[in-house]
Amino acid sequence: MHEPVLHHYPSSPFAEKVRLILGFKQLSWRSVIVPRVMPKPDLLALTGGYRRTPVLQIGADVYCDSALIARRLEAEKVFPTLFPEEQAFNVAGLAAWADEFFFLHAAALAFQPEAVAQRFAQSPPGELKAFVEDRAALFSGGTFERLPLEQARQQWPTLMARLQRQLEHADGDYLFGEPSLADFAVAHPLWLLRAMPLTTALVDAWPAVAAWLDRVLGFGHGSSSGLSAADAIDIARAAIPASLPNEPSIEGGDWHVGQRVAVAATDYGVEPLEGELLHAGFEELILRREDPRAGVLHVHLPRLGFRVVGR
Repeated sequence: MHEPVLHHYPSSPFAEKVRLILGFKQLSWRSVIVPRVMPKPDLLALTGGYRRTPVLQIGADVYCDSALIARRLEAEKVFPTLFPEEQAFNVAGLAAWADEFFFLHAAALAFQPEAVAQRFAQSPPGELKAFVEDRAALFSGGTFERLPLEQARQQWPTLMARLQRQLEHADGDYLFGEPSLADFAVAHPLWLLRAMPLTTALVDAWPAVAAWLDRVLGFGHGSSSGLSAADAIDIARAAIPASLPNEPSIEGGDWHVGQRVAVAATDYGVEPLEGELLHAGFEELILRREDPRAGVLHVHLPRLGFRVVGR
């Protein structure tokens, strides 16, 4: 058994979502810190071009996107579950809404000019400029559109009032009574806002939400130990990818299993990665690729939010 390896950086909100899931599952994991901005040569040796954070590695299998990572961690340790059986559809739907629509509002508020100045106040000269240029490239070419700050400010009270009411009437301490993926997906945008004094009140002004967020953050991050990027690549090279899922493949109109394809996110970070398509399941696509440093890898990507182009 290979221990999960998380490639992340501390201030990444989507990485915080996964770190909290690791804590909820009480899993031990290895931590590889990646650069916040490009270039990321060690990460790309594993992913083949996918640059977003976080990435989960288990041996020679590489999982991209926090939604798919959550499902892989669910398979790693089924209990406690992220998908309570009677609410699995609702949980997945709310989590997707939080990762996109809700996060879009939180990001607009968290990266308003005054908050950015606070966030980078102690950073080395030039780091803010590099971050702004990197994010401009990251959000270029996809369907993602930044939400205007004034629109986010106008709509935020509505979103928080709805969240407050849900928590006040939930049959338990979490969004659907017991903890689920929905809690971690809604929590990480609020964690981002709480990180800066300028935006903390946007969360803490809502008592039920603030108390719930404290409970979610209380799961912690599990047990982690550091690992170098070079060692993570060595682990991948020495490992053999896991067996493919025992489920049918659902192919597209102009691409099929066994074909060389390019897969890319549709919203942002749209740089494609190429490989042989091994599996196209209900939730994930699996590509085989080979890297001079990392060897033979299986790269796993979500089916939702990604496009496939046959080569």
